[in-house]
Amino acid sequence: MNTVNATYAKQNFGACVADAAKQPVVIEKSGRPTVVMISYEEFQRFNELEESMWLQRAQDAATGGYLSVDESDAVMKKRLARATKNG
Repeated sequence: MNTVNATYAKQNFGACVADAAKQPVVIEKSGRPTVVMISYEEFQRFNELEESMWLQRAQDAATGGYLSVDESDAVMKKRLARATKNG
């Protein structure tokens, strides 16, 4: 993962896009992470993962296994971490 400041990202947008195609680029403003630039494929993977999580949650709720907000948040974070690691 690459980290750059907002000024660099603005002045070197093309380079940031090229880098983001290979790995996430964290853009900081005033030294704090503000946004992450990711490839379109990674974005699609996150969306598919989220859709899968919501479908599973709906199925669990229908069968009486409803997850609390904290439980579903933990599941989502775990799946996102796994997807990023396997990316």
